[in-house]
Amino acid sequence: MANSDGGEVDRSVDRSQPLEKLSENETIKVESDYLRGTLVESLEDRVTGGLLGNDHELTKFHGIYLQDDRDLRDERRRKKLEPAYEFMIRVRLPGGVCRPDQWLKLDELALTHANRTLRLTTRQTFQFHGVLKRNLKATIQGIHESLLDTIGACGDGNRGVMATPLPELGPIHSQLYGAAKQVSEHLLPRSRAFHEIFLDEEPVYRGDKQAPAEEGEDLEPLYGRTYLPRKFKIAFAVPPNNDVDVFTQDIGFIAIAEGEELVGFNVAVGGGMGRTDNEPITYPRLGDVIGFLPRDRAVEVAEKIVTIQRDYGNRVDRKVARMKYTIDRLGLDWFVGELQKRLGWELEEARPFHFETSQDAFGWSENADGTHNYTLFVENGRVKDTDELPMMTGLRKVAKVHPGDLRVTANQNLIVARIPEEARAEIEALLEEHRIVEATERRTHMRRHSMACVGFPTCGLSMAESERYFPEFLTKVEALATEVGLDDVPIVMRMSGCNNGCSRPYVAEVGFSGRAPGKYNVYLGGGFHGERLARPYLENVGESTILEHLRPMLERYATEREEGERFGDFAIRAGYTTPVEKGSDFND
Repeated sequence: MANSDGGEVDRSVDRSQPLEKLSENETIKVESDYLRGTLVESLEDRVTGGLLGNDHELTKFHGIYLQDDRDLRDERRRKKLEPAYEFMIRVRLPGGVCRPDQWLKLDELALTHANRTLRLTTRQTFQFHGVLKRNLKATIQGIHESLLDTIGACGDGNRGVMATPLPELGPIHSQLYGAAKQVSEHLLPRSRAFHEIFLDEEPVYRGDKQAPAEEGEDLEPLYGRTYLPRKFKIAFAVPPNNDVDVFTQDIGFIAIAEGEELVGFNVAVGGGMGRTDNEPITYPRLGDVIGFLPRDRAVEVAEKIVTIQRDYGNRVDRKVARMKYTIDRLGLDWFVGELQKRLGWELEEARPFHFETSQDAFGWSENADGTHNYTLFVENGRVKDTDELPMMTGLRKVAKVHPGDLRVTANQNLIVARIPEEARAEIEALLEEHRIVEATERRTHMRRHSMACVGFPTCGLSMAESERYFPEFLTKVEALATEVGLDDVPIVMRMSGCNNGCSRPYVAEVGFSGRAPGKYNVYLGGGFHGERLARPYLENVGESTILEHLRPMLERYATEREEGERFGDFAIRAGYTTPVEKGSDFND
């Protein structure tokens, strides 16, 4: 079979790996009839709230995870009931930008079919939680009505493409956003399975799903039958703001601008956060900058990098299947050479750039065209109504009158963007009436710089609390910081409920990953703007032990820090940890 580079290659496997050793997921994909499986039958089966066979692996490619309410798991097991199955649905939203009418539709779906909340994610998109199987198709169809979809938001392919959302960037953002959308569209799966299963489109063909490809059949010209060995992530950043944590991505495009013209990108490859506890062969890794490319070549470069990972990624052991391991196994020089061979041209030398922060700038800002923006804090990305903070209602009212757009940040916050001067007073009044301004401005810098993944009760991978617990933990750290004289000093802290690192804790100044209920690994010394990995510091410890260790560090930081010195830098200078020079040294 000819690949997209014009050569002959077996897209199903790393050519060095025996077929009989492939992981189970590879068989599931190749036998899925291009992601169809038995999903039609699964959705029609009313005996169970779950899915049949291996269909739960295939729904991921359609942006859907089968989960269960873990708060109820033990009780239901005792009663000999199946788990309280429900679904998480993730929207594909390149660059995090949505229209107010789209926000209103998603809000409606959350209230009618989900758990009455919207979750803003660390990849700049929306998640619905608590969707029952009987409401799954209706939710997907409602998303489609808003001209959004969930295709490729999960699974072994390219996931949502991120991009710095700052409206103050004006023309630079427009060009960057356009590039992110182009890459996202180009790398989508071409299978029509999603449309057939969830949108009731007529099947493209009927017949033997294992038959050789024939004209008119539903093929994947880029991915083949087995797609990628593992998930794949791409982000676009605009220095000096690294809000998308560009070095944690499989591909990071770093914008190089001349005035208001985006001339191209430095490209970084091989980032990734996931690791496995007690498996030293796994580690987080930051991407390596390998060169510069003109702006109009971003799609081409992204495709060729994806094809290298498709052809050489590990399809035997999923723990080491991400592209970071492919690069470390085969060598960065080999990777660059293979990329340039497939491109047919060479990358230019990387151009100078620098980052100053990875955080959001909260409050009001103004654009060059006279429009305004308000960046509001959404704790751990959860948009909901409480007695103290009716945020979901307030944002619904804002969306009804807002003529601009809404932008999800990579730090799980929200920008009400491009507000005309004549609309500012009304929108500002709504934000204040629903206490959204107060909830943003009265938070400490430490809290506003924090992130946590969903964790319990819905994530099946989580080993400890994260979203529900992190605010309580931060309150204790904030009190400690005030006690030692660090009033409102920004320190980047992030928590994940497991080792997969969805909240990117391995580049935080202080990071946490769950090991068991109430127990966490602690990581120390990450860079303030995402330029350096943290290093393991404590293993499998509880809150009291963590606070006992943090107190003397914060006391010393309060009295010994140099002017402008960030906490992660101080932790290294003071000898609490050592810098991680490369990902493979993380576990040393």
